[in-house]
Amino acid sequence: MEEMNGAEILVKCLEDLGVRHIFGYTGAAILPVFHALEKSDIGIVINSNEQSAAFSAAGYSRSSSEVGVAIVTSGPAITNTLTSVADAYGDSIPLLVFAGQVPEHKIGTDSFQHINVKGIFGEAAKKVIQVSNDDDLEAMIKDAYYFAKSGKPGPVVIDIPLDKQQKMHEYQDINIMRFEESYHDDRHLCEEQCEEFFKLFLNSKRPLLYLGGGLNSEAGSQAIREFNDYFRIPSVNTLMAKGVIDGRDELNLGMLGMFGTPYANMLIQENDFFFAIGVRWDDRVAEKVGFAIGTDIAYIDINPEKMHQIKIERGPKFTFIGDAATALRDLLNYAVKHDITLDIREWQERARFLKRSWPLDYNRKSEHIQSGEVMALLSSYIDDNTMITTGVGNQQMLAAQYLPMQKAKSFMSSGSFGTMGFSMPTSIGVQYANSDARVIAIDGDGSLRMNLGELHTIASLNLPIKVLMLNNRSDGMVQNLQDAAYDGVRTGTQRPKDVRFAEIAGSFGFEYATRISDRDDLKDAMEAFLKADGPCFLEVCTDREEILYPKVPAGGAYKDMILGPYIKEIAPGQKMEPVESDTHIQINEKKIFIE
Repeated sequence: MEEMNGAEILVKCLEDLGVRHIFGYTGAAILPVFHALEKSDIGIVINSNEQSAAFSAAGYSRSSSEVGVAIVTSGPAITNTLTSVADAYGDSIPLLVFAGQVPEHKIGTDSFQHINVKGIFGEAAKKVIQVSNDDDLEAMIKDAYYFAKSGKPGPVVIDIPLDKQQKMHEYQDINIMRFEESYHDDRHLCEEQCEEFFKLFLNSKRPLLYLGGGLNSEAGSQAIREFNDYFRIPSVNTLMAKGVIDGRDELNLGMLGMFGTPYANMLIQENDFFFAIGVRWDDRVAEKVGFAIGTDIAYIDINPEKMHQIKIERGPKFTFIGDAATALRDLLNYAVKHDITLDIREWQERARFLKRSWPLDYNRKSEHIQSGEVMALLSSYIDDNTMITTGVGNQQMLAAQYLPMQKAKSFMSSGSFGTMGFSMPTSIGVQYANSDARVIAIDGDGSLRMNLGELHTIASLNLPIKVLMLNNRSDGMVQNLQDAAYDGVRTGTQRPKDVRFAEIAGSFGFEYATRISDRDDLKDAMEAFLKADGPCFLEVCTDREEILYPKVPAGGAYKDMILGPYIKEIAPGQKMEPVESDTHIQINEKKIFIE
């Protein structure tokens, strides 16, 4: 045992847990912890604000197998992290947030920068801990790290009074394996459960995999790839599962949902066996699913609350609560052992046909650069070392539609909470967790402005992050909604002044900072941007009037999908040509109608 104060115990715990970086912002109520960090080998990353710090820590988690850590001071510092904590909670991202607090005897008073952390964060975090002088800080921190990772992962907020940081304690050096083992999930499918699954499975002619964020890990991705190397089932995925299966796979039809790919949204209307794995049935996906009579559902997820909900709403014929990777391996082992195969060649060809015949497209005759055009160009440069973060808006959905991510944990986006300002701070955490990766932060002008200060963080730390900004001088997604619902009255979504963001990035110290508005400059600028060293910023001025397609209207089903004027069916070998009319094409079950 060793005598040390609470702040030193906190830092020693982080060292024992293998933490290499923390993200944060200092202040009076957390000074003892930052002083202890000064004597540690743990790297300290100071963001422009506390929300960004927690986003960076979550980005560290999203792109690695570790738990990101944010450390901030009291009062407004911890409330600034609330959005980031809620964002991590919505997307099931493990995260540790430590906050300074007034001394314990001043809690509940009007003391300077005091806030009731437990009351405010209670519904936004997996767990909130208010440390008391009688608590075992070492055991609490080590347990919180593994609790954040366990089951349905999520953020843990630990509020530490200043006097607790200063008080002397004995550090017991508790073996972390004790905590890791306590959260180990060893549930497996038994032989009878596997038999039950394959009875359903073998009755299907048109099975479809629906892949969610519960598979977005190295283990989950490997398990589903092995399972599907064996069966070759067409798949669709949620936003959170991009890269779980290689985006270039001809049977991977990409993202499903309100702004899903046309072929994914078509194919789902034809399946007869819907195998959902690690998904939360987001309303932008699930509310639009109108299963035909006879469609069987199998559902695997680790969250018992979600399983209970889906059993009531969807009535799946097969369910399993447990780790998705473990369950898939159990199913595959059973199939190999019993020589189970499935002949679905016609269905596989149907999936390939839809993917070939209904490609994404944009207005190729516009005088302005299209955001879809930028994403289509970037897609040709994506490799297995590329990691993407996005803001929230049209650029987010276009990135999700176009970019063929090849690995798990390579596409980071705010899914459940849809938080603008997400991309740049998240990219910082991704870069620290993956120092050799090419990290590209894709943002719109609306989302980027919300955490503009992270341009300074990136430049001052000389991080080789590439910020690709699509500037349409408006909040494009909301503007599209206004045009549809309010007869084109655009209140609060357009910016009258054209700000040159590349010049701002250059003033912060970005080595490459360029702005383009001419289509003829796009390809050369993109290549120069991707090849340049150090912090890079490419501002592409895009069409304010561009509309995101395809889209399923609010309250509509997949059969109501609007493809817009530019997405059209192409014959084999035919080149895509622009469509000049305002024809809207609608998918109705298995038929295509032109209105």
